Amino acid sequence: MNNELVGYHTMDDDSKIFTIPPLSLPSLAPPPLSYEGNSNDIIIDNGSTTFRWGFSQQQPYTAPNVVAKYKERRNNKPLLLFGEAVDCETGARGQARTPWEGDVLLNFDALENTLDYAFLQLGINIPSIDHRIIMTERLATPLHSRALTSELLFELYSVPEVTYCVDGIMSFYKNNGSTKPFTADGLVLSFNTASTSIIPILSGRGILSYAKRIPWGASQASDYLLKLIQLKYSSFPTRVTPTQTNWMLRNVCSFVPDYIAHLRSINSPEALRASECIIQFPFVIPVQEEKTEEELARISEKRKEQGKKLQEMAAKNRAEKLLQKENDLQYLTALKEGKGSDSKREWTNKLQSEGFDSDAALEQAIKKLEAHVGKARKKEQGIIEPDEPAEEPSFPLVDVPDADLDEENLKEKRRQKLMKAGYEARVRARKEKEREREEKEREEKKEEEEREADPKAWSKRLRSEQEALMTRIKGRTRRKAALSDRKSAAAQARMKSIANLASDDRVPKKKRKGGGEDMFGADDDDWAIYRKINTTNVSSDEEEDLGQLQVIEQKLLQYDPTFTILQTHASISSQRSALLTAFKPGYEDGDTRGNTRIHLSTERWRACETWFSPSMAGVDSAGLGEVIQNVLARFNDAEKGRLVNNIFLTGGPSQFPGLKDRLHAALRPILPPEMPITVQQAQNPMMDAWNGMNQLSEAGEHNGYTRQDYEEHGGERIRKWWGGNWN
Repeated sequence: MNNELVGYHTMDDDSKIFTIPPLSLPSLAPPPLSYEGNSNDIIIDNGSTTFRWGFSQQQPYTAPNVVAKYKERRNNKPLLLFGEAVDCETGARGQARTPWEGDVLLNFDALENTLDYAFLQLGINIPSIDHRIIMTERLATPLHSRALTSELLFELYSVPEVTYCVDGIMSFYKNNGSTKPFTADGLVLSFNTASTSIIPILSGRGILSYAKRIPWGASQASDYLLKLIQLKYSSFPTRVTPTQTNWMLRNVCSFVPDYIAHLRSINSPEALRASECIIQFPFVIPVQEEKTEEELARISEKRKEQGKKLQEMAAKNRAEKLLQKENDLQYLTALKEGKGSDSKREWTNKLQSEGFDSDAALEQAIKKLEAHVGKARKKEQGIIEPDEPAEEPSFPLVDVPDADLDEENLKEKRRQKLMKAGYEARVRARKEKEREREEKEREEKKEEEEREADPKAWSKRLRSEQEALMTRIKGRTRRKAALSDRKSAAAQARMKSIANLASDDRVPKKKRKGGGEDMFGADDDDWAIYRKINTTNVSSDEEEDLGQLQVIEQKLLQYDPTFTILQTHASISSQRSALLTAFKPGYEDGDTRGNTRIHLSTERWRACETWFSPSMAGVDSAGLGEVIQNVLARFNDAEKGRLVNNIFLTGGPSQFPGLKDRLHAALRPILPPEMPITVQQAQNPMMDAWNGMNQLSEAGEHNGYTRQDYEEHGGERIRKWWGGNWN
């Protein structure tokens, strides 16, 4: 793999950019048909996504199979919206319902609303319907769903006869039913919204006892693609909707004969970029208002006025504080001058009431106020004096014996001792800093001489130190990542250390009395165990290494012209490998167009490969190739040859590019070499189920369930015939 480090993505090939289409307004529904004199059958293709209906020998109506009950706020009237009209009202989208729950027909209130709309569009506005209905249903439809559908049609609409057809068989009949009687052979792969069905057909009869269905369809593939996009672009500026993901699935996704081999063939950044598709989402370029010279001058003048007001306010505050300090100074000076007129007890009480412990504290407060007032007055007059060195404080009572001092002087002596200790500590710290500064200057001078004498050797030494520090930091980072996995060796070692600390294998008190002793902590290395098990806080060693690394890199940037900013630790840590950059290119922060793009590379084929490997998406099911192998294993070689010689694809997902080659790659290894494999697609995969029922109606075949049958046997039973489900 190419590990070259790259920066931001700069340029895209416009030929690979697909723009998300805007949401289009629904078209007006055509006027209802004339019902009078029309005796044709009513054909209904009740799909999970699209609902198609119409009279036989006529063009059908088509609309999304979704309804919504919505109350209009303007007129406060309840509305029932169907199909594309649901997208017109924002409030109606949240209340939209479909008759289907996955691949099972359950919401019969929604189905009733859908049928009401369909019959009104056909011009039928009478209580009973006198037309025979031919209607699709899923393979292996539950009896409960069929019973409620029959109850709805016979009880509410009073239809005379209903024929239930399997949609995949009807599409096969449309494309292979030119001969009469219908005797075609084939293996039907019906790709539906929430499932995929495999139906063997021999001599024009569906062998439904050997038919199979996998719980994976276009809706699951679209949801899986959405999850992949959300994982890859977790901070995408706009919300990616399921409708947009479904558009991407239908327009840019495809099958490949060998998914794993195809991934290996694009393991270079160049091949990955060449195979990607770019999805451009809608965006709005921010408009930057350019101000005129007059506006800029007005803003500048306004800022100056604001600055002048702030300065005046600050001067006023300083004057108020100075006045307060002068008043305090006058008061304290008057207090000091009145000492002679008071007795000793009165004077002590007066000092304590003002917050002073002794005369020295009062004197110190007066000196401090005099210094502040004098400095402020000189600053007002513009007089700047150099800072005079602070005088060394005197502590006259420290060396006086306690016997020679009264109680007040003893308190003052203790205070002077504390002040002297603090002063001496500050002097020592100042001298230590001075010594460290001189030592640092000597080291810098020595390093400067070394750099001037041999620049290459100096640069080589600093680069090796930088490499060692980065290796140490990388090791700590790797260990932290390993600790997050409880099964890693580092995490297990940490738990072992914690268990040893918490164990009871310590020296008992009796043995300690007899000479035994717990020596933990005697060695400084013992305390490293706490640093080892602590994973939350950044260690002091890591902070020291980062600081030292920053100093080294600043020296190299300053004195080594061959060392660039891209070689620093911060730059290397932020850069990504060329393959990761090709997988998810980055754009500059100000690039609005680029930041609203999604680059689809491996996701294009991964979303489609789930039909053959549902476990990739977390679904516990066999793939399409394995299920076909299981179905074919139930037939002898002659029947198997008749089936694979006409593998028929129908349904919306059957139009994905590469599906035929993927089926060849999956079936060829499990069949004899001399057995031919023919894969054909329906002429119109979306409409041929309806067209097949229309052809069945024109042929005059009557395989329906009449009203008399319903009243006698109930709604769960149907007639057994070649194009419908068997009980």
